[in-house]
Amino acid sequence: MSSLSRELVFLILQFLDEEKFKETVHKLEQESGFFFNMKYFEDEVHSGNWDEVEKYLSGFTKVDDNRYSMKIFFEIRKQKYLEALDKHDRSKAVDILVKDLKVFATFNEELFKEITQLLTLENFRENEQLSKYGDTKSARAIMLVELKKLIEANPLFRDKLQFPNLKNSRLRTLINQSLNWQHQLCKNPRPNPDIKTLFVDHSCGQPNGARAPSPANNPLLGSLPKAGGFPPLGAHGPFQPTAPVPAPLAGWMSNPSTVTHPAVSGGGAIGLGAPSIPAALKHPRTPPTNPSVDYPSGDSDHVAKRTRPMGISDEVNLPVNVLPVSFPGHGHGQTFNAPDDLPKTVARSLNQGSSPMSMDFHPVQQTLLLVGTNVGDVGLWEVGSRERLVLRNFKVWDLSTCSMPLQAALGKDPVVSVNRVIWSPDGSLFGVAYSRHIVQIYSYHGGDDVRQHLEIDAHVGGVNDLAFSNPNKQLCVITCGDDKTIKVWDAATGTKQYTFEGHEAPVYSVCPHYKENIQFIFSTALDGKIKAWLYDNLGSRVDYEAPGRWCTTMAYSADGTRLFSCGTSKEGESHIVEWNESEGNVKRSYLGFRKRSLGVVQFDTTKNRFLAAGDDFSIKFWDMDNVQLLTSIDADGGLPASPRIRFNKDGTLLAVSANENGIKILANSDGLRLLRSFENLSYDASRASETVTKPIISPISAAAAAAAAAATSAGLADRNASMVTIPGMNGDARNMGDVKPRINEESNDKSKIWKLTEINEPSQCRSLRLPENLRVNKISRLIYTNSGNAILALASNAIHLLWKWQRSDRNSTGKATANVSPQLWQPSSGILMTNDITDTNPEEAVPCFALSKNDSYVMSASGGKISLFNMMTFKTMTTFMPPPPAATFLAFHPQDNNIIAIGMDDSTIQIYNVRVDEVKSKLKGHSKRITGLAFSHVLNVLVSSGADAQLCVWNSDGWEKQKTRFLQVPPGRTTTGQSDTRVQFHQDQIQFLVVHETQLAIYEATKLECPCPKQWVTPESSAPISHATFSCDSQLVYASFLDATVRVFSAQNLRLRCRINPSSYLPANVSSSNVHPLVIAAHPQESNQFALGLSDGGVHVFEPLESEGKWGVPPPAENGSASSAAPPVGPSGSDQAQR
Repeated sequence: MSSLSRELVFLILQFLDEEKFKETVHKLEQESGFFFNMKYFEDEVHSGNWDEVEKYLSGFTKVDDNRYSMKIFFEIRKQKYLEALDKHDRSKAVDILVKDLKVFATFNEELFKEITQLLTLENFRENEQLSKYGDTKSARAIMLVELKKLIEANPLFRDKLQFPNLKNSRLRTLINQSLNWQHQLCKNPRPNPDIKTLFVDHSCGQPNGARAPSPANNPLLGSLPKAGGFPPLGAHGPFQPTAPVPAPLAGWMSNPSTVTHPAVSGGGAIGLGAPSIPAALKHPRTPPTNPSVDYPSGDSDHVAKRTRPMGISDEVNLPVNVLPVSFPGHGHGQTFNAPDDLPKTVARSLNQGSSPMSMDFHPVQQTLLLVGTNVGDVGLWEVGSRERLVLRNFKVWDLSTCSMPLQAALGKDPVVSVNRVIWSPDGSLFGVAYSRHIVQIYSYHGGDDVRQHLEIDAHVGGVNDLAFSNPNKQLCVITCGDDKTIKVWDAATGTKQYTFEGHEAPVYSVCPHYKENIQFIFSTALDGKIKAWLYDNLGSRVDYEAPGRWCTTMAYSADGTRLFSCGTSKEGESHIVEWNESEGNVKRSYLGFRKRSLGVVQFDTTKNRFLAAGDDFSIKFWDMDNVQLLTSIDADGGLPASPRIRFNKDGTLLAVSANENGIKILANSDGLRLLRSFENLSYDASRASETVTKPIISPISAAAAAAAAAATSAGLADRNASMVTIPGMNGDARNMGDVKPRINEESNDKSKIWKLTEINEPSQCRSLRLPENLRVNKISRLIYTNSGNAILALASNAIHLLWKWQRSDRNSTGKATANVSPQLWQPSSGILMTNDITDTNPEEAVPCFALSKNDSYVMSASGGKISLFNMMTFKTMTTFMPPPPAATFLAFHPQDNNIIAIGMDDSTIQIYNVRVDEVKSKLKGHSKRITGLAFSHVLNVLVSSGADAQLCVWNSDGWEKQKTRFLQVPPGRTTTGQSDTRVQFHQDQIQFLVVHETQLAIYEATKLECPCPKQWVTPESSAPISHATFSCDSQLVYASFLDATVRVFSAQNLRLRCRINPSSYLPANVSSSNVHPLVIAAHPQESNQFALGLSDGGVHVFEPLESEGKWGVPPPAENGSASSAAPPVGPSGSDQAQR
């Protein structure tokens, strides 16, 4: 093969890798033998894909090529042989010996004999040379070190371990050059040629309309996309359209990139070796000088099919519009009618009392509007009811901690303006940036409960912008100011984490974002410079100029795929542009601004489709895919020259600043329904509240439940973002006509005016952390003994913990209680119940245990053999069933303690008789490991659940499979590959509870169906469910969540009745993002008592206050009954049933 052909193969490899054709790229590597991808080879070895490992090697060497090659193949086959022996799969080991290892006998017969003798040993580690053989994972890692040395020393791999240094997308660049040259040779060149094929040479159409041949009707090619031409080039096509530069052709090669490509990796595109800001942003291009042309975008609704990583493309700028993408209904220069889903109707007019400077809607409760004004006031409005919930005037919380420059500035001029207000992503905090040094962070706890959280003396001079971000899953506050710096602060403590210096003018705005696993911050300064920063101290990654070169803000579309900026120059020229992130240049500039804007224009984006800006005493709208102005509205007049604007999360409402300190709320049809519903709710609440006495535990109205959830759940709020109907105070979805006539009838009936019980303080419930004197990392399994006087826990390090309560004056029954601390019990021998962990890492294993009915024995496993322990002496009675496969769930048969159902990690269920040490049946029906088993002695069935989200019902007499059903995961929800599904029978032994990270459901075992009201789906923004259980009387369901909240549901209809927030049981210095419950257990006799096993190794017992006697009040029966006409949907963020 010629050198040019060889180089073409490398270009194709690069292209395949960039387009994520992972299998194909490795197939070509192997078949061509030009490049050995060490990263891919390592991954396959670690995974034990031995056939693929040898197949890949075969493209570069054979067993007998040289001594290095022989040693490589020997080490691989030896490892494969030892793993078969370790699994006690002797037939497979013999097969490997005969087929794979015998070839080496001719070179070293003694070694082959020694390998053969390993078959005679019970454990090959008895061989002295193999005595230090660890587990499979570590053995593969050790072998891989040796293999890499052999490969690097092998002359056959010389020059094949390093991929050539290529610029990004080199093949694309060459083809673009060719097309450009073809276009220059056209007899009648068009200014913007429409090139739609590479199959024939390009030629601009003749004046009479003749066109170059098209492959569209060639039967060999199959059908091509219609109505939109090619799919977006960032998806499957090879070429992304780029912003034009003025012809002549000589300009296209300016600022060529010299990105160096590391070896091709299976896990990412060539050239994306280390995390970085988009590679091409390091090489800024000058924005085009012709803003009047709309260029097609590679970011359309196709983009979700294959989102290209940032920085892959390093393409040239061409005067030719290569392979354009058209958008149905969005042609160039097309006149639009304003879509109905834009918020254009003035629905509310509010008066803040001073001029609004910045506004932001709550991310969860989307009718809550935060406002900051020109005199430093901060207001919080419920726009649905037109009620201002909070007004805070500016004041320094602690003047003694302020810097001298701030004290001097305030002394000279006490007038302070708000530059920015913004909510944290979950709505639990909001930040205020002031024109003098200060940033104040408040915590929000629902309703009008706003508390001081942090005050930061952030910058010398004004703090011009503020944002929240979550680098490394830790909430941070990002600020920028007149002192030309950007700073990052810990949102919990106010500790400064980073200071970014490099701007030469005051920093005007910040825009944090992430792509893939890369977290970064864009910043703009008053000299028009845009820079980008990673969370490190290595300086800015880009440096280029924004249109207007003065006050510029940046924002991403809601899905994070498209970047826009809006800026106004000192001369009043305003620009909204979309950026090509991978190139660092302007993709399109939007038209329609006043020639000289009166003030700095603000803008916002919504629905991944629209842009809006306040300009010329109006609000102007654009479709993101068309540069022409879509529509302009004046909101019934009374707007300032450049009004401030802000959409809510769903784009149903738009807040607009108005003259005379006013705020107008514009709405579309969905927004109008939302506001009317909240208006009804507010009316109902105001009338009903006159007759309601506050309970001891502070309840939060259904209307404010979402906000409270956001405030107290440390990072993951429950949200039901789009609402059409909102319940009244008692949960009914009724219109105003229903509510008004019934107010008087219902006002004296407390049960009708239902409120969710929120527990936020330790004083609002009884909780007890059990004593600890053994080091455990986390509690993996938890159960009460059947007698109810002890709790047994299994920790992730395979150690069991047993707490026993004793009879005393304070505890006459000797039962488990939160009133009295128990004893962490051990027998006099001092031994511990510790599971077998031979050849396993207990932290990575799936632990499981089951308790016999008389509390005498516990059967348990932590990835190794199953152990049977005596609960009195802690002695190990026996061990059995060594892995693989490992046990992942255990359940005693209800009629015979000698029969155990054992779920395995190979997806089977083994019915095991302990007495005769024999597997009676092996049940197959799942595709992933077993995560739950439950017997019904009434129906004589076993219900199983797996990590495949499948439920199976088995007859427990003959063990035949009766029914099977897959759990319906909510649309658009991604779950972990090994997401647990648990099952537990109701007291009636006919219904059973299903627990999945996305939902709770109660099924009928006879039909394997879930009746309509008996399902609760976690809202999109909610933390996943970690565990759940019935109360002992099956009237309640206790559920724990990964944000450390506990929710108590009525089992009859899975309606929420009480929420226990982490602040009620975790110390103030412990973050609920770090500590959360993994398991929950219910007391066997006390229906209102439960226990949590935490990720920090703690166990907590909970009971309601004795004065309350129960966890909250159930919602009125009509709300949760199956006969409800409409499913009750809570206000934005409701915890109530999602059906």
